[in-house]
Amino acid sequence: MTPLALALLLFAIMLVLMALRVPIAVAMFAAGLTGYLMKAGWLPLAAHLKTYAYARFSSYDLSVIPLFLLMGQFATQGGLSRALFKFAAAVLGNFRGGLAMASVVACAAFGSVCGSSIATAATIGSVALPEMKRHGYSGRLATATVAAGGTLGILIPPSVILVVYAILTEQNIAKLFAAAFVPGLIAMLGYIIAIGLYVRLVPGHAPEHDKVSREDLWQSALGVWPIVAIFLVVFGGIYGGVFTPTEGASVGAAATFLTALLRREMSWPKFRQSVYATAQASAMIFMIFLGADMLNSALALSQAPNQMAEAVAALGWPPLAIVAGILLFYVLLGCVMDELSMILLTIPIFFPMVMALDLGMDSQDKAIWFGILVLMVVEIGLIAPPVGLNVYVVNGIDRDTPIGESYRGVLPFLASDFVRTALLLFFPPLSLYLTQFMR
Repeated sequence: MTPLALALLLFAIMLVLMALRVPIAVAMFAAGLTGYLMKAGWLPLAAHLKTYAYARFSSYDLSVIPLFLLMGQFATQGGLSRALFKFAAAVLGNFRGGLAMASVVACAAFGSVCGSSIATAATIGSVALPEMKRHGYSGRLATATVAAGGTLGILIPPSVILVVYAILTEQNIAKLFAAAFVPGLIAMLGYIIAIGLYVRLVPGHAPEHDKVSREDLWQSALGVWPIVAIFLVVFGGIYGGVFTPTEGASVGAAATFLTALLRREMSWPKFRQSVYATAQASAMIFMIFLGADMLNSALALSQAPNQMAEAVAALGWPPLAIVAGILLFYVLLGCVMDELSMILLTIPIFFPMVMALDLGMDSQDKAIWFGILVLMVVEIGLIAPPVGLNVYVVNGIDRDTPIGESYRGVLPFLASDFVRTALLLFFPPLSLYLTQFMR
């Protein structure tokens, strides 16, 4: 069997197992186990299994993942989402579609202390959806806004996906976080513009505006200062060289916990729920790590990635066209896989391919730029049909809105996503500007 044929067989095994509702980590592990046995036999496989789990989990850098997840859980349980939405609504409420715009801003702000798209959509959705429905927003616009806004949870640092990418490609986590800031802000502004255009071009989905008094604005502003302080301490400390990203995650988790305590939002059941949820999410991520490592080991033995790189080079396409093709593949793959699984499975294949291209950048800039591009297209899968995990999460909160309506509502946001991705593809300085101050 040729290497490419073996690679296709392993992917087919994985997809069939996923279709049978086998967990993605087990599906990848089973496919990798099959490939390793076919290429190397039982004894080499046993030797590999003896050491590969320790080799993966002994990495100190992995500790940043549960710490940022814990920070997000404390923010969720500590009621910070309500304060963020209230302030954003006070600032933008006088605009047509202002509450929907406020939901996007609240998602971006909450993402800066959360790092998870699903958690951001679920947390902000529980606050924003009832308010939007009460003010006369259609279910289509309300659910689509929260689902799309939730994707900002992985675009605005800290991002668990970026941390995983940094570990896989051995890049600087702080520089990747810095590179994601401008694209994240562009994403937020793009969604706000999409809402503004939508409520004018398709009337009947939002009220004209909601009056907000100056007093309400100042009162709501007082509720968000702890979140601003946490953000400045964590990322100011990381970029100022006071502590590493892992230490920054620890400081952020402790500061978020203290904020929740001072707001009298944190109880023992909520603390226990935060720890349990963090442990569960961390275990899921690390199991996917193991499954992806097994499958990638089998693919490496088959030499399929090298053959794919040679085949792509033989096409003679322009480097940007090759990168665009890879991004399109991510969009399609996002229709059937979650973002973390995609990153763990494909980066070992595509990253060396991109690094070999002549894109007019040094290797570090190229790696960071590609990481931000992948982050942009991975989040498209969170709202694109037929899966759109964020859409399912939000529809679980608002059961009165048919999921088909929500999918129609996300189309303007998907258009914004594709425009933003094209900008970042053709203008790398948009994602590399802030990193030049960290050399």
